[in-house]
Amino acid sequence: MGQETVIGEVVGVTAGQLRLAVDIAATSSLKDNPDVVIASAGMLGSLIKVESGGRWVVATLRGITWQDNVAIAEVDLVGEAGMTGDRSITGFSRGVGTYPRAGSLAYPMTSAESARVFSGEDRPHIQIGVVYPTTSVRAAIYFDTFLSKNFAIVGSTGTGKSTGTALILHRIIEKAPEGHVVMIDPHGEYAKAFEDTGMVFNVDNLELPYWLLNLEEHCEVLLTSEGAARDMDRDILARCLQMARAKSVYAQGLAAVTTDTPIPYLLSVLVDTLQSEMGKMAENQNATNYMRIRGKLDQVMRDPRQQFMFDRKFAHDSMAEFMARMLRLPVDGRPISVIDLSGVPISIVSAVVSVLSRIVFDFAVWSRGERKRPVVLICEEAHRYIPNRTISRTSPVRDVLERIAKEGRKYGVSLGLVTQRPSDLAEGALSQCGTIISLRLNNERDQDFVKAALPEGGRSLLEAIPALRNRECIISGEGVPAPIRVRLDELEAAKRPMSDDPVFSELWVKTGDDSDMLNRVIARWRANVR
Repeated sequence: MGQETVIGEVVGVTAGQLRLAVDIAATSSLKDNPDVVIASAGMLGSLIKVESGGRWVVATLRGITWQDNVAIAEVDLVGEAGMTGDRSITGFSRGVGTYPRAGSLAYPMTSAESARVFSGEDRPHIQIGVVYPTTSVRAAIYFDTFLSKNFAIVGSTGTGKSTGTALILHRIIEKAPEGHVVMIDPHGEYAKAFEDTGMVFNVDNLELPYWLLNLEEHCEVLLTSEGAARDMDRDILARCLQMARAKSVYAQGLAAVTTDTPIPYLLSVLVDTLQSEMGKMAENQNATNYMRIRGKLDQVMRDPRQQFMFDRKFAHDSMAEFMARMLRLPVDGRPISVIDLSGVPISIVSAVVSVLSRIVFDFAVWSRGERKRPVVLICEEAHRYIPNRTISRTSPVRDVLERIAKEGRKYGVSLGLVTQRPSDLAEGALSQCGTIISLRLNNERDQDFVKAALPEGGRSLLEAIPALRNRECIISGEGVPAPIRVRLDELEAAKRPMSDDPVFSELWVKTGDDSDMLNRVIARWRANVR
């Protein structure tokens, strides 16, 4: 391997860090080395190795201060590896079992050694970019651990978060073409990215039967009251809904039918039941609650924007067909379902996300004993659906997503959270993610939230979050061999989501076609056709 250059000496050891007296002259002598990893020795975030009991301890330089005319570096421990006959690194593993002694010498890592640490070649993996500061060392994510233990992708708007998400999903389905991925897409960004490799569902073809909603989701759609009035409305709706389900032809042969039993019922029967129960009231009782629910139900049934869910034609049992389409059973060459919610009325979006997420989880629970078919549920704009309790105290969709985050892996359901506002997520949501991918975050509160949630150290990398360039990210957690800064690969134009920022300098110098454009837009607007 040639003569190694000593760049420092250990002068302090703690459970997770070393303090290193840095040889400034030695690090300066390496700055023109053709190996960019060696040349970066002594710089913030650079990798070093320290000999310890015949093995190498791998560490990351977090910061340097001057003390008594000596450069003292704070170094975060990353893992340890074996030492070959030429003193190179082999067999890297995370965690440190044998700590260096004071006086141990530190050496720079090489590009080849960095590749052995970060390539992931010893386990199934996907490669998504290059390791900073190199131009050739590939960054790997462990396929199984990344998916099975939940993950989060965070980053401010405009940093490449959506494109990075699309890149990772493309790599995943390339690796596993028989996979099952469900993407909740609130803005319709990802339809273009997966038009060749996925199935895109929107209000035109989603056909989500209303009777798949459980009681809480029915309440989300049909109840408009608050406080004590809502509690009373909920009791009325629960009683009438259970009666409507019990009258269904599909209830025959079932030992018990509850408000949540996923069997078809007729909307007309629910209407009649509300009317009948209201007729049984005593003269001194108020019919306002019944009338309020009946009025909202009539409104929903008449609203053409909600026909994808509340169409009378959904009264037959289509549960198997619906789940087959959503969960890609069979895959038929399209392992990802993109659920475009951009055309769904804002008043029922949460209920739609709730029932879709719950179906994924309930399928996994009730299919135990069958051949396992793991499902990955990706939730874009996750802070909207799993908000912290200072933003929303009650939310069926938050409850189901929190349950998936906590219990999903037991049943083969993995959750992916994508958001630009991690600090608005429900308490503990990020802590349930085994791997966190952070692009640049401009908000200090978001930065602190992510740093607190990350499952391990590597502070030198975490502190770089506000200084990352577009398409750069920090990856930390169980899905990577060690905390890593990555320059994400460029994704082909045809595979990118429709999330590019408008180029004002180009678009604001063009003119013409305004009147015709307005007429076309208004026609689509009024016809509710995108």
